[in-house]
Amino acid sequence: MLFMVVERFRDRGAVSSVYRRLEERGRMLPEGLRYVSSWVAADLGRCFQLMECDDARLFEEWIVHWRDLVEFEVVPVVSSSEAGEALGLTLSR
Repeated sequence: MLFMVVERFRDRGAVSSVYRRLEERGRMLPEGLRYVSSWVAADLGRCFQLMECDDARLFEEWIVHWRDLVEFEVVPVVSSSEAGEALGLTLSR
């Protein structure tokens, strides 16, 4: 299953601290939680990560490494075409 993780950096200093920790320790993902891709807001206040796993409880194992710097929102997501199919629609775009 796919998840969009919205990370809100606790303060401006947290942004550089997050990147420094990432450089030093890596993502620190538990087995079974897979990073797909990410985007950072232009103002550097938030990061949006697309992640994949079969067990959403794995997010708690991962978040414990970052929660001193970041507030998290984890949202299960489906593609637009999957949403259309669920609604019985055929999306041409």
